[in-house]
Amino acid sequence: MIKRLRNRFIRIAMLSVTAVMLLLTIILNVANYVSTDSDLKQTLTLIYENAGTIPHSRFLPPSGSDSADAPTPPENDGSNGDIAPAPPDGADDSQTPQAPPDDKIARREGPFTAETPFSTRFFVLRYTSDGTLTQENLDNIASVTADDTQEYLSAVLAHGEGYGYCGSYRYFVAQEDGENIAIFLDCYHELRAMRVVLVWSLLADAACILLVFLLVVLLSRRAIDPVVRSAQQQKQFITDASHELKTPITVIATSLKVLEMETGKQKWIDKAMAQTEKLTSLVNSLVTLSRMDEEDSPLKMEDFPVSDAVRETAESFTDFAASKGHELHLSITDGLTYRGDEYAVRQLVSILLDNAVKYALPDSPIEFSLEKAKRGVVLRSSNACEDVAPENAQKLFDRFYRADQSRSSGSGFGIGLSIARSIVEGHHGSIRAIVDDGKITFTAELK
Repeated sequence: MIKRLRNRFIRIAMLSVTAVMLLLTIILNVANYVSTDSDLKQTLTLIYENAGTIPHSRFLPPSGSDSADAPTPPENDGSNGDIAPAPPDGADDSQTPQAPPDDKIARREGPFTAETPFSTRFFVLRYTSDGTLTQENLDNIASVTADDTQEYLSAVLAHGEGYGYCGSYRYFVAQEDGENIAIFLDCYHELRAMRVVLVWSLLADAACILLVFLLVVLLSRRAIDPVVRSAQQQKQFITDASHELKTPITVIATSLKVLEMETGKQKWIDKAMAQTEKLTSLVNSLVTLSRMDEEDSPLKMEDFPVSDAVRETAESFTDFAASKGHELHLSITDGLTYRGDEYAVRQLVSILLDNAVKYALPDSPIEFSLEKAKRGVVLRSSNACEDVAPENAQKLFDRFYRADQSRSSGSGFGIGLSIARSIVEGHHGSIRAIVDDGKITFTAELK
């Protein structure tokens, strides 16, 4: 029990820490992505609102400042089919597309610095609704050539208007003057930075989880010490009480037998004998439960014909079930062999059937089966019942738990199913109870 309790403590602690770390990692990376994507969208919007260019004047120092040596933006020579080429000599400047007023740009907040016009890499494509490329501007990027534009154009044609990703580019598509304009912004470094943050955050999570695991393993024994001491005191009390009760019970039973021989059979003597047998059964159950809680399992694992053992034990309940008005239906798969404790498995069968006979509805059948599983065997007991809420079904395996007051008047003490669970867990299996449509089914899987 102590080992199982410690392992459960470690599992719960690690699941909690892992969940918290993953949640923090998700929040961090989502926030990083949203922030980065917002910056990219603002940059794309800035380029779009300024006719496919970065407005250098937006980043020039105010007039009158000590910035006479501020860098001058490179002149646009109109190569590669510029969207806004420089006018020839003598041409009217009013015919050249003009960017929005600088005061409008200056009010825009965003991830912009004086280096933005020089560090931002982008290209612009103009095309008709049928996908014909009419204009391209590749002046602000070196990694994309005129031969590559058709590939990027196909990507935006498949996507439509709005924002999107194409490889390491964030793009924006809109309609303008009967044409479509697509702006591609190189975001390789931003995407790489997000991947780096993700990888390092995951590595940090793994390191923290490993460190916490080591600490939990080292401190788990100390953490469960109060529970261990309580369990040991309980076990010692059960052991001592069992030994103290056995002697007076034996004396009472012997005295009743002598009294019966002297006076003959009396109903009061029979009732007293029944109660002593009941007490003897309780003491034996408490001792069994205490032994099952030991660190070293008392089970003796060996191969035995489990089909024969289960059938023999189950058939012994036929008359008992009939006396209570129940018909016992058995479905035992023949020829099964299992490696486990034969005595414990027989005890498990007895507990399940005894529980079914005691608490089944009057004149209702009881079904019991044994079948092969992928790993081991499965025992299943089913009977009609009442007053057991589906959400309380698993509580039936708790020590001294009884579903309702009607069980208190019966002959049970609420520990039989606890012993059944201990036997199943001792065989590395699981047991569960399911209540459905007025019927309760106990399923014990032994591995």
